[in-house]
Parts: sequence; C-alpha cells; structure tokens
Amino acid sequence: IHEGKGKVLYKGTKPFTYIQHFKDEATAFNNKKTDTFEGKGVLNNILSEFFMKGLNKAGIDNHFINRINMKEQLIIACEIIPLEVVVRNVAAGSLSKRLGLKDGEIFSKPILEFYFKDDDLNDPLVNEEHILEFGWATVQELEDISNLALRTNDFLTGLFFGVGITLVDFKLEFGRPLEKYDGNILLADEITPDSCRLWDVNN
Repeated sequence: IHEGKGKVLYKGTKPFTYIQHFKDEATAFNNKKTDTFEGKGVLNNILSEFFMKGLNKAGIDNHFINRINMKEQLIIACEIIPLEVVVRNVAAGSLSKRLGLKDGEIFSKPILEFYFKDDDLNDPLVNEEHILEFGWATVQELEDISNLALRTNDFLTGLFFGVGITLVDFKLEFGRPLEKYDGNILLADEITPDSCRLWDVNN
C-alpha cells in the first residue's frame, strides 16, 4: 500500500487493517543519507509494540492491534493526517540552529511544532492557521492532536527517565480510522529510536 523511509504497509489479514513491516534501512537528513543495519527492523517492531501497549493502558488510543512476527505488526487502517507533530523538551537539532539556542537548554514546558508531511518540500514547518486554512485537520482534531501529543510526552518522558534516558524530542503522527470514523483520531505510525532524540541523563 505504501513504502516509507523505515516501514512498508501491506493490506491486512482482516478488514480495515494494515500489516506494518519495519525495514532494516536507516535514513537521515530527509532520506539524503541511508544505510542498512541488520536487526534494526526487529528492534523497532518490538519497541513500538512495547510503547503502544503502554500508551493504550494509559488511555491513549492508537492503531496497534498485535505483533505478527519479528518484523511485522497488525494495525488499524487509518487515513494519516498530513502532519508531523514534534514534541520538544530540550533544545537540540534544527530548533537550536533556527533560533540560536544552546543545545541542552531545558524548556519550562514542552514545545509543540507542526510540519506538513511532504518530502518534496522537505516537510516545512507550519502553524495552526495553515493547518486549518488548507483543511489538513479540523479545529477539534488539532486540539485532540495537541492533547494526545502532550499526554504521550508525559508517559514517554517518565518511562525513559526511569532507565536513565532523557527524551529530548520526538515525532508523532495521527490518523483517522477508516472503519467508522466518529471524530476520534488515533496515534499512528511508530514510536521507536527512529522517531526520538534520546540522551543519557548523565551527559
């Protein structure tokens, strides 16, 4: 159905489902740099399963159904909202360069950023006015996305800190279930080291 930088989607074994296959390929700088690491797909599949199950228990609905094998999982089929939602807890990467911040500066509260999903445009930064004007999400969806992103951040920040890791920033995507969409969006895509910036708390 679709192939991205780190995953391939296939038609699922049940109606309104997809099979999500995690690849061993790694990319950086918007797919300008690539490499292959044996075992990466297995690790990302297992980690994403772990995080999604934990989020489900915490009341954050997501697309995960079950893991099928070492590299694949069954997920709820969604129409992906064309936004990458980045949650930032600490200054690093493109934000530091863009605003002249010192890497490692801890924010008083998480910062949410929205990027339009389009590789040809290098996923440009957009604001709420853009999102609403171009119909990428509704007012209610945007509010739900923000709330879910911050709740996910609370969950993951505590989880990582418990094992000595600082969650600097991470990317999320959200979708509308293809079966009986009632306005409730789901956390979709993945949560893996591919989508997170992680630092040792002692560094």
